[in-house]
Amino acid sequence: MDNSELIEGAVEQNIADSTINTTTNPDPAPESVTEPANDLRLDNLSCQELCERLATIAALPADEISREGVAKIKQIYYTQHNNHLMELREQYVAEGNDPESFVLPDDELEARFRSLLAEIKDKKNAWLIAQEAERKENLEKKNAIIDRLNEMSADTDNVNRHFPQVKELQQEFKAIGEVPPTDQTEVWKRYQDAIERFYDQLKINKDLRDYDFRKNLDAKQLLCQQAEELVEESDVVLAFKRLQELHDKWRETGPVAKEMREDIWTRFKDASAAINKKYQAYFEERKARERENELAKTALCERIEALDFSDLRSYTAWEAMTQEILKAQNEWKQLGFASRKLNNELFNRFRATCDKFFTAKAEYFKSMKDELAQNLAKKTQLCERAEALKDSTDWRATTDALVELQKEWKTIGTVAKKYSDTVWHRFQQACDYFFEQKKKATSGARQTEQANLKAKKEIIAKLREIDPETADRAEAVKLVRELQQQWQGIGHVPFREKDKVYEAYRELTNKLFRALDMRQSRDSMERFETMLNDMGGDEIKMLRERERMLRAYEQRKSELKTYENNLGFFNSKSKSGDSMVREMERKMERIREDLKVLEEKIKVIDKKI
Repeated sequence: MDNSELIEGAVEQNIADSTINTTTNPDPAPESVTEPANDLRLDNLSCQELCERLATIAALPADEISREGVAKIKQIYYTQHNNHLMELREQYVAEGNDPESFVLPDDELEARFRSLLAEIKDKKNAWLIAQEAERKENLEKKNAIIDRLNEMSADTDNVNRHFPQVKELQQEFKAIGEVPPTDQTEVWKRYQDAIERFYDQLKINKDLRDYDFRKNLDAKQLLCQQAEELVEESDVVLAFKRLQELHDKWRETGPVAKEMREDIWTRFKDASAAINKKYQAYFEERKARERENELAKTALCERIEALDFSDLRSYTAWEAMTQEILKAQNEWKQLGFASRKLNNELFNRFRATCDKFFTAKAEYFKSMKDELAQNLAKKTQLCERAEALKDSTDWRATTDALVELQKEWKTIGTVAKKYSDTVWHRFQQACDYFFEQKKKATSGARQTEQANLKAKKEIIAKLREIDPETADRAEAVKLVRELQQQWQGIGHVPFREKDKVYEAYRELTNKLFRALDMRQSRDSMERFETMLNDMGGDEIKMLRERERMLRAYEQRKSELKTYENNLGFFNSKSKSGDSMVREMERKMERIREDLKVLEEKIKVIDKKI
């Protein structure tokens, strides 16, 4: 082999090295893709277990500590820690304490956790400083090798003599560790240029070059096989990490024969692409889950922020709202993490609304203490007045007096729950005792009450006989009105039958009212529309009439609300008390019917304006 053939072979090897290491440089994945913490191994750990896990990490060498893993443990720990503090504070407030006086308890575990974080941070920083110094030293060493290679390339007369030393310098260059990332590409390019210049001058035996090509081909085929096996690895993060190691080895391996270069690189590149695709899909899936959790948590925040607890005026209302908040908190705990950027922000937003609610609730209960005490004093006074009257034999006057006391009782608000039953039973016992005595003393009136009961049952029977579908409406309405007047003229019935017979009467009359359209009857609405027509299209008069209807509507609505609130506080276990409850329910039903009529009349006015 002459010198020209040797030089041609050296040039081909130079081109091969340049093609693999610069043109198709198989660098690792972008730095933006980082190894995540293993959610499945951390999410279900307690704060104590997370602290122990962090202690284990702190004992590792600095180069084996993952910042992402530490950050994940820190995030999960403080999420659980903050949830625990929020529960302690809610419990403290729920016990009636001032939320402003809540003091965070001493937490030795949290202090140890912070200490471990500081220890890891110091260890990692010291390691990074050492690594940076080592990279700078490596840069100086590699630059020195490159300068030496350039000197050998310039000594064209002794290129063959320099070949063994060049091979040693190549191994030394590869053995040197990493350089600063900002210099990595430039130093590699300079190294490649120096090698290429040397091989341009090299006169080497073709058999030696072919031997290097075969050895490099075997090494790269093994790397391809290992990369293809990683495609089937179930742990995509581990597979990606090991792929980076294979890429490092690929760069360290020399060129192969020119006709094999494209095929071997394509094989390695295809396996790498499959692993990178699975790796990217893993992060996209996790990102999608985090997005779903973000939307769900945002919806929860919006849901509780939309709750209006500024106008709650009863324990029942506050309790119902409390259940809504607690339900939202339970739903929050079931959701996974959102993105690292938004997770804490959403949690603080959610917690702020919860704190606002429980603070308002505590203030309300605090303000109600004085009112409850005043109501208890008023009801106690009524008990004393009722007890003073219970032995009276002036049946009429005392009955009227007790009825007035019962009415006054209804106007007084609620009292503390622990006194509610006691004070009510005391009041009821006094009233019941008088009425039982009155009943015994007026037993002679039973025959009259029985006669009245019979008369009312006859009216009920006549109402049942009215068939709204076949009867003439006008005659049926007239008959119902007459029976109503007769009913009103009949006196008392036996106390035990009072509610039963009235319920039967009310059910029948309501049914006939609906069937005959008596409450909102056609002729009534026709008279109302006739009155509107008589206004001659005068919008001012119509607006005044509408305003009058609205005032009446609001007044009846306010009455209904008052009855509903009183009924919510009412607790009765005696017969007379049950009767009072039913009487209130009947009044509420009548008010609801009046509201429907007023609504219909307002709609009629709106159509004419």
